[in-house]
Amino acid sequence: MPEYRRVKTKGGTYFFTVNTHLRRPILTTESIRQALRDGINRARQTLPFKIEAWVLLPDHLHAIRTLPLNDHNYSSRWAIIKRQVSKNCPAQFDSSAQISNSRLKRQESGIWQRRFWEHQIRDDLDFERHMDYLHWNPVKHGYVRKVIDWPFSSFHRLVAQGVYPPYWGGEEVDKDEYSFGE
Repeated sequence: MPEYRRVKTKGGTYFFTVNTHLRRPILTTESIRQALRDGINRARQTLPFKIEAWVLLPDHLHAIRTLPLNDHNYSSRWAIIKRQVSKNCPAQFDSSAQISNSRLKRQESGIWQRRFWEHQIRDDLDFERHMDYLHWNPVKHGYVRKVIDWPFSSFHRLVAQGVYPPYWGGEEVDKDEYSFGE
């Protein structure tokens, strides 16, 4: 089995991308959203973290999280969240018919892609760029024309806190500036 190298810095801030298995467009359903909330709450009970930003799209999500100063274990947090969603969600999201023998052997559900992608935020500029990328993502994928129109995002909270103006990400924003590739 391959050994993936991940950067792990105690107290680090990380950008994550997590995909559904076979990129199924299920994450914005009410039951999955509630299961994600439950999973986050469960993970925070034993392994706290701060959500800096979040966007939920039908087939993937992006998150920026900061860990406590004495902790670098983001993988366990994702495992708890993903397990909670798999456990709580109705059978129609599991799609057992599409689960490979390898996934069955590991007792993996048909909801999540096995791994996730992470990037450690290096500095303030890197943080700002990833925040913008995350919030721009629904526009990039064609779900809305303006960032504020996407309901499944931390953008609304950050507007209320004065971090972003409500019109940020309108049609006048240069889309090429936020193309990290996906």
